[in-house]
Amino acid sequence: MSVTPLPALPIEQLRQRSSTKWRKYPADVLPLFVAETDFALAPAITTALARAVELGDTGYTPPDPGIRDAYAAFARRRFGWEVDPRNIRTTCDVMMGVVEILRAVTTPGDRVIVTPPVYPPFYDCVPEAGAVVDRVPLVQTATGWELDLPGIEAALARGARAVLLCNPHNPTGTAHSREALAALAEIAATHGAVVVSDEIHAPLVQPDAAFTPFLAASATAARVGYTVTSASKAFNLAGLKCALMVTADPGTRGVIDGLPDEIEWRTGLFGALAGVAAFAPESDAWLDSLLVRLDENRRLLAELLDTHVPSARYRIPDAGFLAWVDLSALGWGDNPAVRILRDAKVALHFGPHFGDEGRGHVRVNFGCDPDVLREAIARIGALAAS
Repeated sequence: MSVTPLPALPIEQLRQRSSTKWRKYPADVLPLFVAETDFALAPAITTALARAVELGDTGYTPPDPGIRDAYAAFARRRFGWEVDPRNIRTTCDVMMGVVEILRAVTTPGDRVIVTPPVYPPFYDCVPEAGAVVDRVPLVQTATGWELDLPGIEAALARGARAVLLCNPHNPTGTAHSREALAALAEIAATHGAVVVSDEIHAPLVQPDAAFTPFLAASATAARVGYTVTSASKAFNLAGLKCALMVTADPGTRGVIDGLPDEIEWRTGLFGALAGVAAFAPESDAWLDSLLVRLDENRRLLAELLDTHVPSARYRIPDAGFLAWVDLSALGWGDNPAVRILRDAKVALHFGPHFGDEGRGHVRVNFGCDPDVLREAIARIGALAAS
């Protein structure tokens, strides 16, 4: 049975939102920068939140708001991954979970590997945990982006104590292979290190790509790994604040269980309620419809760039609604998004914020109406032709 692409909301309605995407820039700017999407919430989420408001259900988050069981069932349905709900604790958001896990498994001054170009907050959360960033860039091959496993092994041999993984990877949209993840786990185990995997984009892996949860990659991965995830990216719930810290081994579960209770108290009640609704079977059809829309948009972006900005280099991502585009050939400097914002009135994420590998690049949010994407790329093309 065919699935209808999820329609975006009218831009006039979107501009009534008060979130960062719609408030940072003036109304003449098309915002394709921050990772917010332009769709109505899944109906089950709207119902759950409306009921909570009606009841005045705005108190403290209970010890078990139901999201652990909901996520375990979601992981089984969507990923074929068996998660024990007892191995899950909640917190405010993914980056907070990452920081607290890194604090627990490293000592001040330890080095933590990141794999740029990568989500800019990684560069902040590592020092927040008291550690030091150790950069091992991704490798770009003829078929896609890959982890530099020899480079990671060399960094661990030099004393790095952890790997902060992005799976699927932001900004490239790469769903790392099971083989690569299993190899990473063996390397980490050999050097007595751990892997903390940010899997917030996992629900958005396209059917033509395979998503492997790090903890499911191998028995070794289950032993050395921690996963932090949330419904917030796929279901556009970032403002509601709820993330999950997941383990698959008694040793790592002991680390998570040993975190201060205050870390769990930071979970937002509305985030937990919305997460339960997002992970419920009732939201699967909405998510499938979203994936069809994003599939069409990721391919549309390739066509638009070929037409309007033929010198751009773009690899269609495996997952998510974010595109990593190399505009170096335009000669607009290390940060071409600055000129695009000023002269084309299109806001894109600044490539250099993702690391030195982002020079000359932009990140484009295509989680929008196709006509918005068409207008944005046409504006950039007109600027390139001027």
